[in-house]
Amino acid sequence: MEIKCEWCEGKATEGENTVYWELPDGSRAIEITMTPAIVCMECDMVYQTANVVKEIEDQLFLVDTKTISNTIRFQKLLELPRLLKRNYFDFSS
Repeated sequence: MEIKCEWCEGKATEGENTVYWELPDGSRAIEITMTPAIVCMECDMVYQTANVVKEIEDQLFLVDTKTISNTIRFQKLLELPRLLKRNYFDFSS
């Protein structure tokens, strides 16, 4: 499956990178490593899809963020136990 860059519409591929995210309560930011990303071969842009952004934001909203260290792998973040089953405050769908 060919991936098109959302920025330049050039050829892109799936990859990973490190992102920095502010916690929902604004108390601090964390480093999330090995985060799925789109990597453009033409403009060198590296970015997360809207689905990955939503996964991160929902998970950070639904877990006890006090238990998260300053750095966490993306997969480990998604494996943290949730306090709620889903984000009941997301009215986008």
